[in-house]
Amino acid sequence: MRYSSTTHIIIAIFSFLVLSSVQFFLLYNTYELKNDHFYLEERSVLNSEYGVAIRNDKVMPGGQRIIDSFLIPHTPQLERLYRTDVPAFEVLRQKICDSIFGTLRRVNTADSVLRRIIRTHHLQRNLEYMLLIDDISVMFSDLKYVNLYSSKSRYPLIDTAIQTKFGIRIGGTLKVPLPRNKVIAVAVFNSQAYSNRVSFGLYMDIRNRRATILRLMMPTFLLALFSILSVVFLFFVTFRNWMHQKKLSEMKSDFINSITHEFHTPLTAIIVANKTMQKERILTSPENLRPLIEVVQRQALRLQALISQVLDITTLNKISLNKEEYSLSGLLDEILLDYRLKLSGSQVRFYLQKDSVRDTVWLDRFWFTTILQNIFDNAIKYNKREEKELAVTTFDDKKGIHIGIRDNGIGMTQDIQRHVFDKFYRHIGADGVTNTVKGLGLGLFYVKQAVEAHGWTIDIVSEEGRGSTFIISIPL
Repeated sequence: MRYSSTTHIIIAIFSFLVLSSVQFFLLYNTYELKNDHFYLEERSVLNSEYGVAIRNDKVMPGGQRIIDSFLIPHTPQLERLYRTDVPAFEVLRQKICDSIFGTLRRVNTADSVLRRIIRTHHLQRNLEYMLLIDDISVMFSDLKYVNLYSSKSRYPLIDTAIQTKFGIRIGGTLKVPLPRNKVIAVAVFNSQAYSNRVSFGLYMDIRNRRATILRLMMPTFLLALFSILSVVFLFFVTFRNWMHQKKLSEMKSDFINSITHEFHTPLTAIIVANKTMQKERILTSPENLRPLIEVVQRQALRLQALISQVLDITTLNKISLNKEEYSLSGLLDEILLDYRLKLSGSQVRFYLQKDSVRDTVWLDRFWFTTILQNIFDNAIKYNKREEKELAVTTFDDKKGIHIGIRDNGIGMTQDIQRHVFDKFYRHIGADGVTNTVKGLGLGLFYVKQAVEAHGWTIDIVSEEGRGSTFIISIPL
């Protein structure tokens, strides 16, 4: 099965997207792995050192004293209100907690403790932290803890600026504490009456964590990018070489097709002229022999020119012209004579009408002959009438000289006219003619090339079932 270049490109793009997706998935997993296990050494040091700093204390050094100074004097009142007046208990507990949190934030000693730990252990990372209290409870005389503050609830009498969904922010600049950022989480309590229980946590992270991790992963990113670019480059080189080989293959095919198509007319003319010259009445009449010799000479020269010119056609290079001055009427007489000889015995009637006042033209004889003979070939092949007609007319106007080639063939639709000069184009119809006509779809392609090389134009006037007229315009 043969695939077009578009199919190859689609498959390549799909493969590239799959490869890129796999690379992205691997890089994302690598990022998440580094993110989860980042600064494990710092976390261990901070956990142990901060734990020592708050041993027998709460939240931060000096925190136990501050919390007790607010809770111990008010615990009996809290117990009484808790049992007798719940609304008053709600107001009092929020005011006490708000006072505790405000005092802890003002005298925050966590900053100095953490700076000392980082300096002592040479932690060079740019760390930021958040110190949170997520629960405060007191134990009444019945030895049961009663909650005064919980991070699960919101309290209107406590400063809303310090309330987060994780707890009360006591200190630090970390914006969002995540489970992986938790350095220490402690709940300090005892089982004596009128004691208190405080749960708090210390969260630390690298400032601009994502940028830091991405910077550390830069070698991995570069390696992945290099691998993708290498694959793209290799595909580009391979595809370019494949297209080059494909073009060379098409050029070889075109060369063979060109020889088959272009050599047919002169060879046929030479063979017919040779057979005619072998007739007795021709051999005994020199005046009849001379025109046939001239035909053989012209067609032999045409074959010689074909050998040097056909490569220009197959490689699609610009046609090189060797223009000379000719009499248009005389040139048409010679071309029609040669073509009549090729078709001797066929039911084809030729007409030549010379209405052009101007007669001198500059052209390449080889390519001009190619233009006319290819148009003649098509006019005869695509004609299902018993008696075929081919009329050549010349006329001129202010713009230049015009050559009209009219036939009485099957004609062309507008769609066929749009594509008739395309390379290898052959219309496959259901009329019994276009299905059986042999050809390579190159004749009118050569016509278009040669006409444009001369700087001329060619137009078609055709109607299906009524024949076609090709008009070649030679500007002054």
